[in-house]
Amino acid sequence: MLFWNLGLLRSDPLGFMVVLVSLAVAVMVAISVHEASHALAADRQGDPTPRSLGRLTLNPLAHLDPLGTLLLFLVGFGWGKPVPVNLAYFRGRPLAGMARVAFAGPLAGLITAGVVSIPFRLLDIFPGDFFIMLVYFNIILSLFNLIPIPPLDGFHVLLGLLPPRTAVSLSRYESYGPPVLILVILLDNFTGIGFLGRALGPLVNLFSRLYLGGDIF
Repeated sequence: MLFWNLGLLRSDPLGFMVVLVSLAVAVMVAISVHEASHALAADRQGDPTPRSLGRLTLNPLAHLDPLGTLLLFLVGFGWGKPVPVNLAYFRGRPLAGMARVAFAGPLAGLITAGVVSIPFRLLDIFPGDFFIMLVYFNIILSLFNLIPIPPLDGFHVLLGLLPPRTAVSLSRYESYGPPVLILVILLDNFTGIGFLGRALGPLVNLFSRLYLGGDIF
């Protein structure tokens, strides 16, 4: 994301600094809300692991992965520090419990984006850079994570929705997910295929129109 605004550094240094600070805070808030919600969902289902590791907090220092945060900050793709969970503690079917934990992060991000946008929608004024970026990152992070490719949250949500035998069979291919995801992202960025943009763009704009009254893309 920052790379897209480097032109401001020459034409408007002060504007560039505003964008820089807004990006940094928006990224930290979005990741912290996302990961803390995973931790809370696991805690509510009886797993003490996230609480014992200090993940049941909105403190960004508990959730930021250095490389993932840097990439999200620079190019719009990245990740937070995963929340460790122990399915053995979950009440009921473990995969269904994991699906609830996985879905909690994207759901919290979309709710946060909606709450942030309420004053602007009610007052019919255009939000400032920080609030636009906060809404943007929460929407993007939430919808991107719902793609059903491991290690994204959508894969665990899918496993929880499938019949147990089918879910167990599919989970055996989880280790193949990260290279597939990286390949999709690389193809999307360097070949002009635009798969992710075509897949997520309409949904991103749907929430953007709902929250901000206009399209992001």
